[in-house]
Amino acid sequence: MNRLPLQLVLCLLFGAVTQVASQQLSLFTQYRENQTIINPAAVGNNFLAFDQNLSFGASHRVQWQGIDGAPKTSVVRGEYLYPTGGAVSLLSGGYIINDQTGPTGFTGLYGRFGGLLTDDPYYWGISVGLSFGAVQYRVNSSEIRLRQDGDILANQDVNQINPDVGVGIFAYTLLDGGFFDNDYIYGGISIPQALGLDLAFKTENGEFVTKRVQHYYAMLGLYKFFDDDGFLEPSVWVKYTPDVPVNIDFNLRYQMAQNFWLGLGGSTAQTMHVEGGFLLGDNLGFDSTIKIGYGYDYSFSSFGPYTGGSHEINVSYSIDNQ
Repeated sequence: MNRLPLQLVLCLLFGAVTQVASQQLSLFTQYRENQTIINPAAVGNNFLAFDQNLSFGASHRVQWQGIDGAPKTSVVRGEYLYPTGGAVSLLSGGYIINDQTGPTGFTGLYGRFGGLLTDDPYYWGISVGLSFGAVQYRVNSSEIRLRQDGDILANQDVNQINPDVGVGIFAYTLLDGGFFDNDYIYGGISIPQALGLDLAFKTENGEFVTKRVQHYYAMLGLYKFFDDDGFLEPSVWVKYTPDVPVNIDFNLRYQMAQNFWLGLGGSTAQTMHVEGGFLLGDNLGFDSTIKIGYGYDYSFSSFGPYTGGSHEINVSYSIDNQ
């Protein structure tokens, strides 16, 4: 089978980086597990790591431990790569996300559809994907501490529902020859929530406006496989918004055969994170894989108030349904 040349992968992934901008999703410590949410064109990590094309998962993240009203994010997701046997394989799936920070929050429901250009998904692929759905934005005004009693916003909880779409491009290839023979390199760029909105919440006594911050994402990673079926996965997640320094997250994960993994990383925002988890799959004679992972973030930034640590748990189930 033909393999996608490494030079072409890199050109496709980063040739158009300056052209994208997006609305920010929640941060994730175990961001490879939520790869298809960050980029709707992405091939799921369970396919690249275990050749399993159908996956379901859930994540829950609590930031700023010990602070009232700290951000909490929950996600339930599903993803499916259908090899058609033709020139284009199909990507599908979707997710539900709920995010709450103090009196503000949103809940979104998204579907996902994409095309993977390849003659065999095992060896290489270039994909374009689209996510589409609706998001309910809400402000619980009764929970806001106001400077004046009787303010027109007091005791008026409001919400509105808006459509949303996301787009992305993704590419990967199985390397051939040398030290990285039969290893995967992958990456992509994306606008996971493309409709940047200026949200005006109107009540009978007036209105107030909130604006969502615009971001774009880029990701690059490598699977270095070993003879014992373990692998080493270095990865980089780049996040950018206008007028703010670029944030780059580095991570290195080592999976020991089919048993468990450990990871360590940090970011240019002066945070560090660790993660670990275990697998139930081939090591117990199963045809499927169950993963349970935990991640912890800590900020060393001297700017702003102390925000404590962040905890994240992720559970996934994947099978080969080709």
